[in-house]
Amino acid sequence: MIEEVMTKIPEWNESIEISDGIFRKNIPLYDSIVVRELLANALAHRVYNTRGDIFINLYPDRLEIHNPGLLPLGVTPKNIISQCIQRNVQFAKIFYDLKLMEREGSGYDKIFEVLLSNGKKLPEIREENDRVIVTIHPQIINIEIIKLIDKAILDFQPSQKELICLGLIAQNNTLTSNEFSYILDINEEASIKHWLGKLLEYKIILTKGIKKGTKYYVNHEFLRKVGYKGKTNLKRIEPYRLRELIREDLQIYQGSSISEIHTRIAPELNIRIIGTQLNYLLKKDVIYKKGIRRWTRYFLNVVKYYEY
Repeated sequence: MIEEVMTKIPEWNESIEISDGIFRKNIPLYDSIVVRELLANALAHRVYNTRGDIFINLYPDRLEIHNPGLLPLGVTPKNIISQCIQRNVQFAKIFYDLKLMEREGSGYDKIFEVLLSNGKKLPEIREENDRVIVTIHPQIINIEIIKLIDKAILDFQPSQKELICLGLIAQNNTLTSNEFSYILDINEEASIKHWLGKLLEYKIILTKGIKKGTKYYVNHEFLRKVGYKGKTNLKRIEPYRLRELIREDLQIYQGSSISEIHTRIAPELNIRIIGTQLNYLLKKDVIYKKGIRRWTRYFLNVVKYYEY
């Protein structure tokens, strides 16, 4: 059944060609490994005492696989990569012996690895009343990430967990400990370091800050080595520089809300970071505010601005 799906649907053969100097690389819209794992998971782990069919819905901009029934007790869309609970044990063993799926509990690890290595978004998993829907997007977020990961594989032979971490950090530019915990459902700093493994040892990934405020980012030297040409953003901006941006913004747009300031100067940052710096400037009397809660508006104290 899986072979029939893979060979008779022409869309599986479509790909995007990217250049790397004189070489070319084809990135499939829907990698056969990802499709195979999703189908194998749907067949091996579905609820067979619930009526319904498995649907493969192919749209111009996405692929959806609908599996009747809910996730096993204890598994959620958020922790699906870290939680392993067997439902149909014998089915899973048969699929593994036939080499139709990875070892038990590692299917989504493989899906995450392949999608991130191809510069694509993570799968979207949602649980509805009577089914689980997994959505895969074919669009490449950043071609430079593919080159970055290819170079890391060539030089350092990272493990599956390390590849997932490198892809996540490269896509987001910077990830905090809290963001890591949310995406991968790992709670302790030691667990994050376990996932990062050799990336920290070889200084491919560097850190800044402590405990929950720790930020992880790709070493600039490694980016230069691979000729990375991705876009620069403000995720690693120093607090004093961010405060200067806020002051310059309020000098032009007096009476702005925090959401307006956030949208104009740094939409890629968490809005709470903007709020922290606004509170700092309020304490220093560089700015003042009027209103409460969502009606709060911020104004620049012109006298203090030049004294600051």
